[in-house]
Amino acid sequence: MQTLSSLYDQIVFLLAALILFTSFVMLAQTRLISLVNLFALQGLLLAVTTVLVAVVQETAHLLVSAGLTLALKVLLIPGLLHYLILRMELHRTEDPIRRPLGLLLGAASLMVFSYYTILPVVHLSLLATRNLIAASSASFLLGMLLMISHRQAVSQVVGFMTMENALFFLAVVSTYGMPLVVELGIAFDVMVAAVIFGVFFFHIRESIDSLDVDALSALSESTVEEIQQGENLPQGE
Repeated sequence: MQTLSSLYDQIVFLLAALILFTSFVMLAQTRLISLVNLFALQGLLLAVTTVLVAVVQETAHLLVSAGLTLALKVLLIPGLLHYLILRMELHRTEDPIRRPLGLLLGAASLMVFSYYTILPVVHLSLLATRNLIAASSASFLLGMLLMISHRQAVSQVVGFMTMENALFFLAVVSTYGMPLVVELGIAFDVMVAAVIFGVFFFHIRESIDSLDVDALSALSESTVEEIQQGENLPQGE
């Protein structure tokens, strides 16, 4: 029994490291297709983790969560993003990183920060999964950094979903899953969010012919300037 528990802990630690590694690699991706593929891989790792916890801890409702994760985060959402990228002809578009070395150093610093802040929990807790809190926190922060550092709206959506993956992973490995009703609600919210994002993508593309958020900022600035110029015109003009 002790050997089985030790093997379970090692596999969970490996899956946590792989999920964190995919979050780290996403930051360096400039191709949107590759970024979506990495997100699908992360979803697959999350589904495998959920199945493992469900089998070892004999938590049957986690099998439903694993199925929903596989359907939404490996098939449906990546498939929808692939469709949007191809429909908008963004498959050859790159999302350049302005300072890639600084970005990777910042990501490494966030990982160290996550493990440093969790040290009190590691010293006080006897649970084998206590170190997984740091990995989940680091993955969450890397998803936030992905949203900040990338300019394409698709990349920012993937960053948002990565943050949700980190929180879900933490809930599965630390508390052995949330109540099934809560998990179903979260899955529905994620599905609705993906559909809404797709609709917004089409409207933004039709309006400014780009999904670059910098173009939205430039459009906003130019609109403000036009309004100010209109207010300064004489009443008769």
